[in-house]
Amino acid sequence: QVQLVESGGGLVQAGGSLRLSCAASGGIVSSYALGWFRQAAGKEREFVAAMTAWEWRGARTYYADSVKGRSTISRDNAKNTVYLQMNSLKPEDTAVYFCAAEREIGAYNYTWAWNSWGQGTQVTVSS
Repeated sequence: QVQLVESGGGLVQAGGSLRLSCAASGGIVSSYALGWFRQAAGKEREFVAAMTAWEWRGARTYYADSVKGRSTISRDNAKNTVYLQMNSLKPEDTAVYFCAAEREIGAYNYTWAWNSWGQGTQVTVSS
């Protein structure tokens, strides 16, 4: 099972940007579907973004409506790292962000579909 460690969270003003990183070990990220979820205080963990494992036609990406157009998921195979670039941040983006990995993913927007999780990184957006 791949191990994941997130970083890059912090405090940012509304309208600002952050890039979250998730370093993987024990597995090659290009072979995995990768995802980002978030969990706000008192709420359930929710899907943010996902990308499929590498394939010849390029990985497919998926985004929650709440972040579509403001966020980009990407992967650096050389660094074995997945990123989440978030722009135009809003106070409602405040949450702990988790990355996830799975060999094959179908229901990418459900937490139960993912077996490997990082410990999370806090993102706080002030108004």
